[in-house]
Amino acid sequence: MGSTSSLTSTILSSSQFTTSLLPPPGPILTRPNPADPAPANNPPIFNDAMSVRTAVFIDEQRCSPENEIDDDDARSWHWVLYSAESDRRIPVGVIRLIPPPHAPHELRHEGVLNRDCSKKPLHGNDHNHNNKLENPYIKLSRVALLAEFRGAGLARVLVNTALGWAAQHHSELRDCQGKPWAGDLLVHAQVAVEKIYAHLGFVTDASMGTWVEEGMDHVAHTNLASFLTDKWVD
Repeated sequence: MGSTSSLTSTILSSSQFTTSLLPPPGPILTRPNPADPAPANNPPIFNDAMSVRTAVFIDEQRCSPENEIDDDDARSWHWVLYSAESDRRIPVGVIRLIPPPHAPHELRHEGVLNRDCSKKPLHGNDHNHNNKLENPYIKLSRVALLAEFRGAGLARVLVNTALGWAAQHHSELRDCQGKPWAGDLLVHAQVAVEKIYAHLGFVTDASMGTWVEEGMDHVAHTNLASFLTDKWVD
């Protein structure tokens, strides 16, 4: 699941915030709940990520708790943004990067792909549209900030942190034929935050349509043309 084996912390431009990276944690993950808010079998950073995801997606947006942890969590890289205003770090934001391979969307109901291109069952529903990306691509998802930390440019910090890491570790992001990632991105996001992604440099791909997840309209955003390739050298 990639060669990165340790957790890293990066001090951001503002001393009030730091990020921590969790490499792919593997399949044994437990969803935190009020009785067990920090399951011992989860990496601590994953529990921190879930505290933000629970607050935003489950408590605020009323998404299904059962669908919050999915098959992609095990194979994704996760970043948590912490506020360092007090004596302890408080998780306030999260993003995850899902590496190749990705099943064609019209086949998603049949299963998701492992890194070796074998299939395993898909939990939850997915939309049914074509994906025109032909090269290996990464997906950014589960992007969330606690309400009181929105509007301060921290979403850009999360996206840039994930993409900066990807640019430096692109050789780890290969499809099942061994072809490395070269900069293509895909984001599935709520229509309500479409303008935010436009400000971050993403373009809504109208050809991929609109679909409903957890009762909310979603669209696809792309940022193509291998825009990061000037940052790496093979």
